[in-house]
Amino acid sequence: MNAHAGASETEELLTYLERANSATICADLHVHTTVSDGSDTFSEVLAQAAMRHITHVAFTNHDTTCGLDAAIDLGEAYGVEVIGGVEISAWDAARKRKVHVLGLGLTSASPAVEALCAPVLKRRSENSQWQLDRMLEAGYAVDADRVHEHALASTALYKQHLMAALTSEPYGSDAYQTLYRMLFKGSGICARDIEYVDACDAVAAIVEDGGVAVLAHPGQLDSYAIADDLVACGLRGIEKYHPDHGLKDWAACAMLADRYDLVCTGGSDYHGRFGRIPHLGFRG
Repeated sequence: MNAHAGASETEELLTYLERANSATICADLHVHTTVSDGSDTFSEVLAQAAMRHITHVAFTNHDTTCGLDAAIDLGEAYGVEVIGGVEISAWDAARKRKVHVLGLGLTSASPAVEALCAPVLKRRSENSQWQLDRMLEAGYAVDADRVHEHALASTALYKQHLMAALTSEPYGSDAYQTLYRMLFKGSGICARDIEYVDACDAVAAIVEDGGVAVLAHPGQLDSYAIADDLVACGLRGIEKYHPDHGLKDWAACAMLADRYDLVCTGGSDYHGRFGRIPHLGFRG
């Protein structure tokens, strides 16, 4: 996609992708790379997309638009249309729950999104460093060189980077998941979260930068209830198809799409080795 496409052009493309014949058009509109908490580079993702005959990919790294213009250009070399995006980690204060918002049709120069999200990245890195310190104090054999290697490639330090430096077990294995829950959930020594931006502010920033705001995987986070508030701020889409969604979520998303005239999108939420999704384009 042209790096300077406007919101109307992006929404037109998303509507086309929603209705297109899956035999000729295949889109994955929710993909993470090493710029945030994925294990694959832009190039590695695009090579896989070309191999799997995926025609459109949206890069939606957490809380940053870093590298999108280069990724859009790189997509041309692989014969894959790249849609610049972001996934903003947000909060619904009224209902006290997390909300994720995708922004599609963005470029590297998305000042409102970058200004809103820069403090989140700083808080995330500081919190992950605190978690690393707790792990080291407790005697865990974390490979510090690997931690720094991952952090250099990313815009923040993530707990996925800490786990990659601690264990070689695959993400989906019982051993990995047991260790992860023991450290980061419940009463674990690393169980501490950060402050996120307001979900309405996230939508407003995406709209200000000329993007299309999409409510991400509402079934995963049970964030359906905030849809009315977000539509008032400019929400134009809802992520209907996601590996964590089933028939009930498809119906709930379709109902909201009809009520508010939203475009329905779909994506794998691919994180490479740092997630459970086995390959690009996976829908569950």
